[in-house]
Amino acid sequence: MGRWSLRLSQLGLLAVLLTCCYAEENYCFASRAKSCSQCLQAGMGCAYCPDEMFNGPRCDLHANIIAHGCSAGAAITALSGMKIEKNQKINMALSQSQVSPQMMTMSFLPGEEKTVDVEVFAPTKGPLDLYILMDFSNSMADDLDSLKSMGERLAKSVHTLSDNFTIGFGKFVDKVIEPQTDMRPEKLAKPWPNSDPPFSFQNVIKLTHNVEFFNDELQDERISGNLDAPEGGFDAILQAAVCKDQIGWRDHSTHLLVFSTESAFHYETDGMNVLSGILKRNDEQCHLDADEKYTEDIHQDYPSIPTLIRVLGDHNIIPVFAVTNHSYTYYEKLKEYFPIAEVGLLSEDSSNMLQIMETAFKNIRSKMSIRAANKPKAFETQFLDKDNVVKKFGDFKFNPGKIGKFQMRVKAHRMLDDSPVCESDEADKEGEMRVKPTTFNAGVNIKASILCPTCDCEKTILPKADICHKNGNLVCGKCHCSIGWLGTFCNCSASTSAEDSSQCIAPETTEPCSGRGDCLACGVCVCYNPDQFEGPYCQYDKTQCQRHQGFLCNDHGSCVMGGCACAKGWEGDACECPKSTDTCQDSKGGVCNGRGECVCGLCVCPQSGIELTETCEQNFQALAGVCEGTRSCIQCQAWKTGEKKDKEKCDTCPFKITLVDELKDARKVLEHCSFRDEDDDCTYQYTLENPEDPKVKGLEVQVLEKRDCPAPAARAASPCCPVAGKVRGRMVGFKEDEYMLRQSLLTSDHLDTPMVRTGPPKGTDVVRWKITDNVHRPPNHPQALIKPNPKESIQHPISLRLNRLFSENLSRTDSRDAEQLRKEVSDNLNEVYKQVPGAQKVQKTLFRQEYAIMDTVLTAPRSTFPDIVKLTEKNVQSGNMNDLKVVPGYYTVATDREAVGAVEFQEGVESVDVHVPLFVKDEDDDKKQLLVEAVDVPLGIAGIGKRLVNITIIKEHVANIPISREIIENGRTQVTYRTRDQTAKDKKDYIHVEGDLSYGPDETQKLVPVRLLELSEKDGLLDEKQVRQFVMDLSNPRQGAKLGRYPRTTVTITDLPEPSVMMFKKGTQNFTTSDPTYSIPVVRTRNPNSPATVKWRTKKSQRLDLSGFLKFNPGETEKDIVIDPKSKPGPVTPETFHLELFDPSSNASVGERKTTLITVIDAAGPRSPEFSQMQQKSIKNITATSPGGHVLSPENLKAKATGPRNIRLNWDPPPGNPQGYKEDAKVMDVKTPQAELTNLYPYCDYETRVCAYNAMGDGYDTDMVPCQTLEDVPGEPGRLAFNVISPTVTQVSWGEPAETNGNITAYEVIYTPIGEDTKPEGTAKKIKIDNPKKRMLLIENLQRAQTYQYKVRAMNSMGWGPFRDATINLASQPARPLSIPIIPDIPIIDAEAGDEYDSYLMYSSEVMRSPAGSKTPSVSGDGG
Repeated sequence: MGRWSLRLSQLGLLAVLLTCCYAEENYCFASRAKSCSQCLQAGMGCAYCPDEMFNGPRCDLHANIIAHGCSAGAAITALSGMKIEKNQKINMALSQSQVSPQMMTMSFLPGEEKTVDVEVFAPTKGPLDLYILMDFSNSMADDLDSLKSMGERLAKSVHTLSDNFTIGFGKFVDKVIEPQTDMRPEKLAKPWPNSDPPFSFQNVIKLTHNVEFFNDELQDERISGNLDAPEGGFDAILQAAVCKDQIGWRDHSTHLLVFSTESAFHYETDGMNVLSGILKRNDEQCHLDADEKYTEDIHQDYPSIPTLIRVLGDHNIIPVFAVTNHSYTYYEKLKEYFPIAEVGLLSEDSSNMLQIMETAFKNIRSKMSIRAANKPKAFETQFLDKDNVVKKFGDFKFNPGKIGKFQMRVKAHRMLDDSPVCESDEADKEGEMRVKPTTFNAGVNIKASILCPTCDCEKTILPKADICHKNGNLVCGKCHCSIGWLGTFCNCSASTSAEDSSQCIAPETTEPCSGRGDCLACGVCVCYNPDQFEGPYCQYDKTQCQRHQGFLCNDHGSCVMGGCACAKGWEGDACECPKSTDTCQDSKGGVCNGRGECVCGLCVCPQSGIELTETCEQNFQALAGVCEGTRSCIQCQAWKTGEKKDKEKCDTCPFKITLVDELKDARKVLEHCSFRDEDDDCTYQYTLENPEDPKVKGLEVQVLEKRDCPAPAARAASPCCPVAGKVRGRMVGFKEDEYMLRQSLLTSDHLDTPMVRTGPPKGTDVVRWKITDNVHRPPNHPQALIKPNPKESIQHPISLRLNRLFSENLSRTDSRDAEQLRKEVSDNLNEVYKQVPGAQKVQKTLFRQEYAIMDTVLTAPRSTFPDIVKLTEKNVQSGNMNDLKVVPGYYTVATDREAVGAVEFQEGVESVDVHVPLFVKDEDDDKKQLLVEAVDVPLGIAGIGKRLVNITIIKEHVANIPISREIIENGRTQVTYRTRDQTAKDKKDYIHVEGDLSYGPDETQKLVPVRLLELSEKDGLLDEKQVRQFVMDLSNPRQGAKLGRYPRTTVTITDLPEPSVMMFKKGTQNFTTSDPTYSIPVVRTRNPNSPATVKWRTKKSQRLDLSGFLKFNPGETEKDIVIDPKSKPGPVTPETFHLELFDPSSNASVGERKTTLITVIDAAGPRSPEFSQMQQKSIKNITATSPGGHVLSPENLKAKATGPRNIRLNWDPPPGNPQGYKEDAKVMDVKTPQAELTNLYPYCDYETRVCAYNAMGDGYDTDMVPCQTLEDVPGEPGRLAFNVISPTVTQVSWGEPAETNGNITAYEVIYTPIGEDTKPEGTAKKIKIDNPKKRMLLIENLQRAQTYQYKVRAMNSMGWGPFRDATINLASQPARPLSIPIIPDIPIIDAEAGDEYDSYLMYSSEVMRSPAGSKTPSVSGDGG
């Protein structure tokens, strides 16, 4: 009959995301301190109990050991200290920067934090040292002339900045070495006409008050020159900073260094090159000779950027980069690394130098940056403004001439490099840090040290103490046994018990040390894995303490000896209970409204007969049903009528009534109720209120003794109708609050959600409802930001109840009855919905047994949904859809993301089902929520009780295993399948399945779903995870079938990323006939770290029948489809067409917006308002207020990088009613407990925190949470430079990308012969260099007189970045006549070799000589 084979492809399990976090722990207890001193050194708040008979943990938090029975007087603790050594008041009459206090001594217990108030003062016009450092390469000749001509203007400009100033001048070019400098003798003497010999740095004019002397000295200066475009300015800056005496920097002045150039910069490792060799690291020392020239330029490398930042900060020097447009972007990025720096755009001849200096100085004076220099490793510092807000570099706003204030927060680390801080080196634990504004010389000197206390009781040793059975010494209440003796009181001999393992067996067990360790003498167990097992018998597993909501010890404690040792502020078996009452605060700031008791962070409210909120306040949403909920108890107690008229039932009522002659004013009570008694038609009234005494439980109920009863004759004639006014006799609402569904177990795309009715079931009530998809997504969620295309045609499922009986024939789609009714439905509905613009005919009509309900689908534009709803509701209310009879009160209209409808409670009916669509889609989040809401009751008298129900759908991971059948003889066949464990285990890694598959005629394949389970927490923490596999076997083929070639398959469960989701960014795109191209953006969400592809094509276009391929590289989240409207012959005319995405790669899917509408309008005609309107974004200016409001800090702040430029934040709301949240790093204001940080830098470390706010202002901040953005492809490499060796040999070098966005792993060089039109004239050749430090290449055997285009790009773990290119013809460049030493292992490329990397990439092992006859090298770009 057939054969089966198993084919398994692309099975995988999404990796369980483990967020790295550090749970709170009781570090005192967890330290396992062996002595009193070790205990006190474990951290702040630790205490030791020296009582000899104390049975609890001797080292714990002070409150804990007291609770365990240690006497308060005996407990040993430690205290740190703080002393202000020098505090001279600020003298505002002095024209110099000042700080108060000046010197302090502070000691810290491990983990302790202290705050100090600091005052600072900057004079209005303080002393200023201005040092101008200028690039003297040949291209700066006109800039030097401009500076010489400034004369008096320079003096006046500096006078406006300060009355007490000095001015100096220095110059720089580059290292006098190959390849930076032309080393031929004639060029060393004079690189350019009328120039000085090349040099690295020279201090020309020491800082002086004499401006006239400055101008005179400057007139004698001449330009110099070098080869490559980047200059050696970093060497010059470092020497100008560290050579304090030679430059003339003063102690109490502001130090300004103006750095003027038009070129980029060399930095560390640029000194390691093919010609000059590897230079040693810069030593940061002053090396100026008698002529004030830098002497070590050819012996040591350029300084790094971090080195410059640190050195300039140590010497209080603020850089001002005055640069031309050629290099402005480089220095604009460089500025961001400095605490305070300025960048000015210099004109081509530097004529605006003075304006740049004045502007920069004003900007610098307007802001201040605080830093802590020479900070020991064991400390961290933060600086806060007067509002206790942590400020970043440059964020302080202090006005010159006034005293400014800030707070310094110093915290001692408890652990250092995973070891207790007290075990670290002395240099790391103590030192003198200097805290000061960057622009100041004055500062606060703080002698900070870690206090590692020792206990005096350790000095008093009681030898051979009686309590130690004279076999040990008593130290601090604990026995230290002599050799050969063991036990708490040294009463066990090691020699006599060495062979007795029975002492290692715990009660009610049989294995020594629980089978988890070795048994030593005296019943001492040494656990095999002490990181997991502990206890005297290794009986405790550190991963098996109680959990709360899945977290071990609720992440607020440590698992110790089988129980949770809770952190400060938490208690309970699983540390699940906060000790504070913050979570029990009611809306008035009280605790549980004064009526309940705060137990384990939750209010336990008294039984009062009405529903209360979580804080024991009145639940006004539930008050709509309070009358209905109390009426039966009123009836039975007052008149012995109603549902509880039997005494046993009436005694169960939670309150007692009071009969009164007159009721209180309805405005002064909780609720006023009125009902008609069904037994005698009498109307009775009563009031409900809470008792004034909060200790009194239950409701206070007053019932009007006199009822309003009709006359007997009137009673017989009156209809049964409700009393007018506020009658609460009937309520409708959902039965449940919430549903949790697993997607893999869903058998339908709908959920029947029960709605119930209470009260008299007489009469009819119609309830309208609506459902919204993905309510869990915040407004800034990437999917929420993508608005659907209103013109897109979508399917609108519609359900109606037909006014006819259901027959079994209607359930069979091919029956005659079903076919006739289907035609009748289609004809009538098409007649009704033809009024909807763009609507098509209904299709897919089916019938359900529940009251002959009809389901169909109407395809129409998305924007017509409201019209379809109104049209449906209007016709349903009339009972007719054209000529089709329907039951009034029932309908459903849906889209792919929302639905509305109505259900009807007919007389006597107490429950109906709302047929809720679930909107299950492939691109759904792993956990999504839908919200169903009962909107109103348009027909009937019922009120709405339980209005909302939440539906949560959780995705699970399923392996669909295909079982194929090869048909030899067609017919029916069967086969049995069964899974079996290998390294993957049933109920741990997957769920075992077995059963029979039945194939009908022509069926060739079926899928067997196997549910895959996520890793447990314990498994997820294992460093080396075993490959998880199980097998599926086929057996017992029947009905003539045989097993095929593969009766068994092995399934491997791997960790695979989520698929990317690609869709159009916009639903509509507008262009004109004059636009040269149409650029249509496509966005990608989820898993941006892997490449993904999707195809596109045009549809319904008059002239553009196009298709293409779009590829997203790793890290890319947006790409454009570019259409050339002139790619097809004929004029471009106005038209409208669709663009469609289809056929995504296996690791991706197409999202909701798979099509977009393209509208091309006449360029000469008027544009539509939609096309012309510009969208403006307004940024809300958020003003921080005092943090003294009532809102506490949010909890469990977590940060996760979702891309190279995005970080997603999630947190738990604090108690109370916050109006919103503010995120520190981007000053974002959001209303939900989550935020998305965007436009960040790739592969960068960020820290952020969040606070809540309400009408009182900002609340408390969370702790800083670190997060590193993901890598992105690198930027383009630095500028290409060439040294021409001969007409056929050149050396090409390049700089590292300014934005590496990760760790560079390789470079690729492509060079191509091109013609005058820049088109290729030969084969392009590629070279891949796997060593990222080798940014230089020697290429031989190039074609003579041939122009080449060179392109270089960099690679990191995310892939290749963009190319940097340059073009050069060697024949037009002078050559070099001297020998060029080539360092071994530098790539040499033969241009005549083959196309594969290995065929032409080789390394030199000896010195190579170049042909003679060359002259000078050339430079790509604007070198000096």
